[in-house]
Amino acid sequence: MKGYDTMNIYDVSAKAGVSIATVSRVLNGNQSVSAKTRDKVLRVMDELGYTPNVFARGLGLNTMKTIGIMCTDSSDMYIANAIFYLQRELRNNGYDSMLCCTGGNLSSKQQSLELLMSKRVDAIIIVGSKFLSSNPDSDDNRYITDAAASLPIFLINGHLAGHNIYSIICNDYAAVYSVTSEMIKSGRTDIVYLYTSTSHSGLNKLMGYKDALSANDIEVRPNFIHLCTKNIIRAKEYLTHLHDSGEDFDAVITSDDSLAVGAVKYALASRISIPDELSIVGYNDSMLAICTEPEITSIDTRLEELCTTAVDRLMKVFSGSESESGETVIPANLVKRGTTDF
Repeated sequence: MKGYDTMNIYDVSAKAGVSIATVSRVLNGNQSVSAKTRDKVLRVMDELGYTPNVFARGLGLNTMKTIGIMCTDSSDMYIANAIFYLQRELRNNGYDSMLCCTGGNLSSKQQSLELLMSKRVDAIIIVGSKFLSSNPDSDDNRYITDAAASLPIFLINGHLAGHNIYSIICNDYAAVYSVTSEMIKSGRTDIVYLYTSTSHSGLNKLMGYKDALSANDIEVRPNFIHLCTKNIIRAKEYLTHLHDSGEDFDAVITSDDSLAVGAVKYALASRISIPDELSIVGYNDSMLAICTEPEITSIDTRLEELCTTAVDRLMKVFSGSESESGETVIPANLVKRGTTDF
């Protein structure tokens, strides 16, 4: 990675023999730090040639009051809403934002992150787990952990362990496990699962579905699990294919509302009664969930809360009141509508 500071706050903390929180408080001019400790930290910074960026709120050094936001595709409804919530909350806290839409290519993601770093943004918020390899130890994640040596990295619904990396996620596994279990309790046993991604979030949803079936001694049938794009017609076509192949199913759970709309269109075209003969659940509780008749039962991932929580934690990092990185998990809600009867 190019353009990153050679030294970072962790080097200052280690050499000065104080916590990262103490270094942050010194840089913010917090009066709770003794003069002796403050002088020691500043002296170490000078010795190391460390130029503060993110943590220099109190001293006013090298801060652009700008946060970088990275997403793969801003036309995606979920991502577009996330960007709106993030920019709103950042503005409310006096920060501007700089957006990079990277696409799915790894090199493009790396270049976009380097671009934001070169603009001296104060932190970077990454929207969605498509930026991460499903293998947490993969070198494909190194560009993120390397960047975190210089400034805070916040992941919206993505998880990556590391110093200065903060993950704000919805409990996708529990959400899908719970709704699949409810389907089974209501008498549905032939449940198709349609999903759009093998990202961290996508794999957690899939595992929730599989584990709920296994916990109820129901066979996991490979042809009842289908990976497809966020495409209404493709979802309809696959369900039609299953039906025409003689496969009987009485429920469809999806990882995105667009696929659930496809399931509704399939049922209507096939003259299958919803929810009597076919129960359908979407995901993300987007506008699409109320655009069909009947309206779609959907899992609300509480995206607005994910985004507001991320910005709130970021402001605490800047103020020095929060220095420990890690994961914040927010539970999902099930919004029941006309495509289910449980």
